[in-house]
Amino acid sequence: MFYGALVTFIPWPIPEPDLPASVNSVLADAANAAVAAYRTARQMLTRPELSEEVAMGADGTPTMRVDSLVEDAIAESAQANRVNLLSEEAGFIDNGSSTTLVIDPLDGSANAASGVPLSCFSGVLTRDSIAVEAVTVWLDTGRVWWARVGQSTPYRTTGRTTLDGAAVSLLRPKRNNGDAWQRVAARAGRLRILGTTCLETALVAEGSVDAFADPGSDTLRIVDLAAALVLVPAAGGAVIDAHGRPLDFDPDLTRRWSGIAAATSALADQLAEAVLG
Repeated sequence: MFYGALVTFIPWPIPEPDLPASVNSVLADAANAAVAAYRTARQMLTRPELSEEVAMGADGTPTMRVDSLVEDAIAESAQANRVNLLSEEAGFIDNGSSTTLVIDPLDGSANAASGVPLSCFSGVLTRDSIAVEAVTVWLDTGRVWWARVGQSTPYRTTGRTTLDGAAVSLLRPKRNNGDAWQRVAARAGRLRILGTTCLETALVAEGSVDAFADPGSDTLRIVDLAAALVLVPAAGGAVIDAHGRPLDFDPDLTRRWSGIAAATSALADQLAEAVLG
């Protein structure tokens, strides 16, 4: 019985996030709501229940039950704080504010639902479509990355400028980008596929890996890249689209990018060149 319960439920606890005291209260409330909802979901629901597809998200991809539960809790937080919300499942919720909370409520949903400890909450505060502050919370550890535009941050990228030999995280290869994926993989010194873009770009910001890339599959939405647009440049890195398209805080979640987050602009450009061939 005990072994069966371990297989069906995810037994490991979810800690409180280690949020800095200076985090904006709107972001802090959203992060705490996400953590509490995810903790409750894991306690109450089995793996199959967590991963059950219950709706179609605003981004055109299926919504798992665990996504819905976490997003609903954040939406309540945003409404209580009277800010707008842009989220991959619900889309844009207008609460009549000039401030919008742009979130990926549960990045790495498949990991989260199966018990792989690689998923996170990621949120960005924007004012009149300009990003001002970002926070990413690694849900299984409570570890937090936070940055505010115009302020110094303790994070620093590796400073690497060349792709050859670099440690690179990639999205998994897809049917439309096999050649580009192989070009990047052939030059990188170490590859990882973690299945959680927001966490992987935070690791770029802190210097744990040299870069993250979607090598040309046009999979990423603005909610996937929003926090990286604050965290990575604050740490000395760069975030670009491989095809050179601007990364806009657009509520249209059907828009897609091949995002690259890298330790330096030079490395980002080399990755883009490898993707484009």
